[in-house]
Amino acid sequence: MTLEPTGRVIPTPTGYDLVLTRTYRAPADDVWASVTEPERAARWFGPWRGQAAPGSTVEVQLAFEESAPWCPLRIEACEPPRRLAVSMEDEAGSWSMELLLAESDGTTELRLVQHLASTEHLGETGPGWEYYLDMLTAARTGGPRPDFEDYYPAQKAYFESLA
Repeated sequence: MTLEPTGRVIPTPTGYDLVLTRTYRAPADDVWASVTEPERAARWFGPWRGQAAPGSTVEVQLAFEESAPWCPLRIEACEPPRRLAVSMEDEAGSWSMELLLAESDGTTELRLVQHLASTEHLGETGPGWEYYLDMLTAARTGGPRPDFEDYYPAQKAYFESLA
């Protein structure tokens, strides 16, 4: 697992993109299944329920957050196995994200992109996404789950330096 932060911030015409990347020795279809099939997504992020389709809203449980809340998640775009764009709102604010997959020679790169209006909360957000992506890696490999305390506050200064 990656305990060194991998995130980077890219300015965009409407704000910033926080981009984190992981690479898997697997076809894109298999990595796609890890992030979209309810039983596989539950292993690293949380279960979801509802009719998933572009323009629809499903409920996702943030199973590894305090109190494990259920939140509405709108599917903005779904282009298997290359792109999933979603948005949601919770007590922490509004979230607009994409998962982008690119396969080459049996290896798939997964990029998580969070679209941000500002860099104000990078110190909290970045370590969280590093943790969740390492949770995905652990779920895919059968390895031990990471401990959030290894990410936050340890990576906070790194992400704040990207602002």
